[in-house]
Amino acid sequence: MNIPLTLIGAAFIAGSLLVIGNPAPAHAADSPAQTAVATFAGGCFWCMEPPFDNLDGVLETTSGYTGGYKDNPAYKEVSSGITGHLEALQVTYDPAKVSYETLLDVFWKNVDPLDPYGQFCDKGEQYRTAIFYHSEEQRVAAEASKEALNKSGRFDRPVDTRIIKASTFWPAEDYHQDYYKKNPVRYKFYRYNCGRDQRLKKLWETK
Repeated sequence: MNIPLTLIGAAFIAGSLLVIGNPAPAHAADSPAQTAVATFAGGCFWCMEPPFDNLDGVLETTSGYTGGYKDNPAYKEVSSGITGHLEALQVTYDPAKVSYETLLDVFWKNVDPLDPYGQFCDKGEQYRTAIFYHSEEQRVAAEASKEALNKSGRFDRPVDTRIIKASTFWPAEDYHQDYYKKNPVRYKFYRYNCGRDQRLKKLWETK
């Protein structure tokens, strides 16, 4: 019987197996995740990495500097306050798994949004809190979350966190990335001595 070649699922041609027809569709899990970026300044960037790294849907966090006027600033320059940059964290995430609103909630609960001079034991413009928006949707969400916090009655004075259009983000030096994993003892010592957790507990404990 003469069977058209197009109906044969597989055939040996010249000693090789030839699979005929459309290839199997790629599994959904093989498709790359859609990604988005969020940028937050919350004082020492070492301390901002863990809460976001532990969040399902966050793909990567990068400590760095943004909001200043000098290209490729170094840590010593930023920490001295001469470049106008803030220590910040850039969060790459999958919006299908975690919303920007959830990221905002994590941000607020890991900073002191009332301090106009810095964060905890770190004082200076470079340690102030800020939300850097990458789109109009992020700006609207950030403004709404700030307004809701002000109206919540949780605090006795207005939130002093700025909402700023994102600009160039400069990754910090390699030794700053994942510092809490590379130097856990030093990280915990710094965090405790800076009074971060004590202040956060006071600000965000259930009222």
